[in-house]
Amino acid sequence: MPRLTLVVPVYKVQGYVAECLDSILRQDYTDVEIVAVDDCSPDGSGAILDDYASRDDRIRVIHLTENVGLGRARNAGLAEARGDYVLFLDSDDTLDPGALSAIAHRLDATGDPEILVYDYVRTYWNGEVRPNQRAEVLRHGDDGAFPLRDRPELLDLLQIVWNKAYRRDFVERLGLAFPPGYYEDAPWTFCSLIAAERIAVLDRVCVHYRQRREGGNILKTVSRKHFDVFDQYERVFGFLDAHPELEQWRSRLFRKMVDHYLTILDRPGRLPRDARAEFFHRAAADYAARVPADFARPSGGRGYKYTMLERDAYSALAGATKAVRTRQAVKRRAGAAVRRSKRSAMGLYYQSQLRAPLDENLALFSAYWSRSVSCNPAAIAAELARLAPQVRQVWAIRADSVGAVPKGVEYVRVGSREYWSALARAKYLVNNVNFTDSLVKREGQVHLQTHHGTPLKTMGLDQQKYPASTSMDFEKLLERCDRWDYSLSSNRHSTTVWERVYPCSYTSLETGYPRNDVLVNATAEDVRRARGALGLADGTTAFLYMPTHREYQGEFRPRLDLARLADSLGPDVTLLVRGHYFYSASPQLADLQRSGRIVDVSGRHPVEDLYLAADALITDYSSAMFDYAVLDRPIVVFADDWEVYRAVRGTYFDLLTESPGAVARSEDALIELLRSDAWRDGTAADLREVFRRRFCEFDDGRAAERVVRRVFLGEPTPIPPVPFEERSHAPYPAQVLELVERA
Repeated sequence: MPRLTLVVPVYKVQGYVAECLDSILRQDYTDVEIVAVDDCSPDGSGAILDDYASRDDRIRVIHLTENVGLGRARNAGLAEARGDYVLFLDSDDTLDPGALSAIAHRLDATGDPEILVYDYVRTYWNGEVRPNQRAEVLRHGDDGAFPLRDRPELLDLLQIVWNKAYRRDFVERLGLAFPPGYYEDAPWTFCSLIAAERIAVLDRVCVHYRQRREGGNILKTVSRKHFDVFDQYERVFGFLDAHPELEQWRSRLFRKMVDHYLTILDRPGRLPRDARAEFFHRAAADYAARVPADFARPSGGRGYKYTMLERDAYSALAGATKAVRTRQAVKRRAGAAVRRSKRSAMGLYYQSQLRAPLDENLALFSAYWSRSVSCNPAAIAAELARLAPQVRQVWAIRADSVGAVPKGVEYVRVGSREYWSALARAKYLVNNVNFTDSLVKREGQVHLQTHHGTPLKTMGLDQQKYPASTSMDFEKLLERCDRWDYSLSSNRHSTTVWERVYPCSYTSLETGYPRNDVLVNATAEDVRRARGALGLADGTTAFLYMPTHREYQGEFRPRLDLARLADSLGPDVTLLVRGHYFYSASPQLADLQRSGRIVDVSGRHPVEDLYLAADALITDYSSAMFDYAVLDRPIVVFADDWEVYRAVRGTYFDLLTESPGAVARSEDALIELLRSDAWRDGTAADLREVFRRRFCEFDDGRAAERVVRRVFLGEPTPIPPVPFEERSHAPYPAQVLELVERA
């Protein structure tokens, strides 16, 4: 039997649960089991649990058939616990490295107490860490286990279960279980502490208590469910009544109850406005029914509130509270005035357009900081024209990119009067990055964020940990993301990353990437046309080389000697070289392509056409690999600086061990690989198959249709993805020649 059981209840945490599990599994203490309880989570959390369980037999997963709430989900896990001690960890929180070793050592050192209390810190999205304000209570010196009467101040700690280890036989003997409803920790915490004969403390941070920016905290939810607190204290005092030997704790628990009620009343973000008086009167009734004869009210402002509650004088307390809130409102209005003055810098014209009605049939599109008509927005626009031609489409384009706009596409120059008008009045805003900070999101506008790649490198808030992003203003970033209504995803990996690193209140749409539809639906003629546009003769093998951007490189410098590579591969091979769009044109590439066997395709040709034309992709860490994998063609990873890139930018998985194909760590190794069949042999195909199933799971050729039907047409039922085994893709270039010859 394990020494420790960790019960982890899971609900709508697909962006966080992997980090939670990793924090347990990577501990240096291994005599542990994890009982993970999927509380009928509607997202991908359950699948993540199953994946972890398939790779580590210390994890057991319970899938509940209906959502029962946090308390009863914990009970389900508790019933399966086999450890000497039971610990609870919420699935968006994490353990500090070495925490379990410290806990186990302290349990041994204090002779297996019934409860061990340990410390925690609060962590915030911006990297801030705040210590427990009552951490001094946990300073133990050389003392061992003790009864609560020796350290009654432990009752003043936050009423939580996840900062304690409970001896399982103690829990079973006491008959402890979590009740339903909000504040389920209160009866468990108070009843266990007052009943324990031996308690120990550990003056060490063991848990990182995540303060999520959006969701995940009932204390930030306006609801009548906060009335559940009355039932919870009914259970606390019922337990006390059933155990007369614990009577000494009545006054202290009474004060904890009243303080808890007053805290709920003091927080404007909990109770609905029309329920506050009712809550107060319920609290006053509990006060009158349970006040001990010898109870002494506290002094000061807190004592005043006790007096109002004792007298059931809601009007008097509400009046005092209103005065405080009036002062707070004055401060807020002053802040709003400052923000309005800043908005005036946008110009009177934009302000006037913001007052005009929305155009219900206008959609404003943008891609890559308004540099082009491309990517997911372009694929959505094409499908929108087919399914809803009444919606007028306008593209935002930078002045220096106007010449590249395809014929027939309506556009407005960024910064022009027409641009500000479209930004203010368009019903739909579609972008694969973010619109300007100056955008005022209007009520009724629908903002669709399409993204432009599957994340291998860290994104959003995760970039705070790496030196490549030290200049980014993350607060401003999240303010932009707050405008999103929908966020597109091509796989569950992306969904979990987006929801964690952009913690805002949008809806995730797991549709696949619209730009990849063509890779599924393209015909042999489409492939032949794409190759012909690049001058590729039949029988020529075309390698598309697409390296990614490196923050520590100011301009595009191929990490390969392209001339040497071309010479080594022979006359039947052509290299298509596409630099990242962040870089300007490369003079070196211009010189090399005069040979005819190196073609610089940077900044021209839709990238999807390049994918269709190429026999294989050579890349490093570019998200191009995730798109190209849809074609089921060979992918070669050239990772000569993997360790540097991973240290500077950070990555979500180890590309060397989870590659979409063959990997080369040097130029010589790459040449040797490409001159052999290793780049396209069975081993490479097996790697690609695993990669495709993981990262191309929704790319079935109908992504754009799903988006248009959901976002623009309001159809609630999504089109189910085509089963992976039944999907097609564009034919290989060699197949095209065979098809033409047959024809």
